[in-house]
Amino acid sequence: MVLEAIMNPFQAEKHPIDILLLGVVYAAVSLFLALWVFENQAGLVTVFLTVLACVPLFYHTMIFEEQKSLKINSEWRLMREHGKAFLFFTMLFIGITIGYTFLYVVLPSSSVEKVFSVQIETINNINGQVNGNFIGTAFQQKLFSQIVLNNIKVMIFSLFFSLLYGSGSIFILVWNSSVISAAFGNFIRTYVSYLLNILQLDTLSAYTKVVSLSVLRYSIHGIPEILSYFIAGLAGGILSVAVIRKDFNYKKFEKIMFDFTNLVVLALIVVIISGLLEVYVTPIVFQNYHQAILTP
Repeated sequence: MVLEAIMNPFQAEKHPIDILLLGVVYAAVSLFLALWVFENQAGLVTVFLTVLACVPLFYHTMIFEEQKSLKINSEWRLMREHGKAFLFFTMLFIGITIGYTFLYVVLPSSSVEKVFSVQIETINNINGQVNGNFIGTAFQQKLFSQIVLNNIKVMIFSLFFSLLYGSGSIFILVWNSSVISAAFGNFIRTYVSYLLNILQLDTLSAYTKVVSLSVLRYSIHGIPEILSYFIAGLAGGILSVAVIRKDFNYKKFEKIMFDFTNLVVLALIVVIISGLLEVYVTPIVFQNYHQAILTP
């Protein structure tokens, strides 16, 4: 009751920075509880406890956004209002990712293995499917198709989980946050060790360089990709709330379905943009920055 009562949707939309800090708190509390109570199953339990903390806020936000869909006639203004929800969901996701990543970096290796073993296995499976050079039109086109199709699949999962379970999409989002955090944390640990041992940099300088490199590597395409999942989850959540509240009046339901369709189309557009960034922009920027940052 304490964690779920900290923030309501109205406050969340007004103070997105507070939501980021709340995400860090949710991640830290969940991880330590999972390690303390369910040590051998800490990985998935951490995700479950974080989801449990987020569900009340997510569900009440769906109600809040559904009311906006019924009251606001201008579609452009409605999208702007939904944008407040997208922002605070994104800040929540970033906060959870920061919390998980920080704990991945500072916890002992034995604890990291218990909490993030499933996520690390997922990352290894993804990396094993991507072979070859990023330079080359044919390979880029094939990779782009694979990435977009995979992201659309996750987007559809987010949509249907939210539609069927109300707040179900939050599970997919927190799971993705934990996987990204494992990638961030592993990257930071590996490269900090390299910079300290090979380039003989002081600890603060090494962490500063590597953290900025890891954020750049994943954020360029990662933020719009996650945003597309939030948009799809919001679409499913609004429709789910309408069904629960039995808003079947023709005019009301027509407005909700129109809003639902627009959100799904917007999510698809953002998925395609994130795929383009991941295939054609991130490798170029990362390669150049990678060479610069590892130069003594």
